[in-house]
Amino acid sequence: MAGAGSAAVSGAGTPVAGPTGRDLFAEGLLEFLRPAVQQLDSHVHAVRESQVELREQIDNLATELYRINEDQKVALDLDPYVKKLLNARRRVVLVNNILQNAQERLRRLNHSVAKETARRRAMLDSGIYPPGSPSK
Repeated sequence: MAGAGSAAVSGAGTPVAGPTGRDLFAEGLLEFLRPAVQQLDSHVHAVRESQVELREQIDNLATELYRINEDQKVALDLDPYVKKLLNARRRVVLVNNILQNAQERLRRLNHSVAKETARRRAMLDSGIYPPGSPSK
């Protein structure tokens, strides 16, 4: 049996390039990382959804506090609380933007992994390797 990186011989006696250990390792690594990237992407998506819901709740609470403040006959100073809520909302929006950027990077990474996996699989199936490949 031919070892990784060595050439096999076809029935006609001509050498046929086989996958190298490096190619097999890269393929395995890509397949190993794919579920982790997909799971991370789904978690980021869930956090983004909760951040949007939290932002909406903060907006509703701030509106309600303004309304209560206007309806009160006794002057209550709710402005500091409203400012704290708006500051919290700003931070939620900032975190949401960071998560959105991370999710976009994960999406691109997942796409690259899938593309590279398909390219390597096609090369392995066709037996064609790029020039300078150690499998020659």
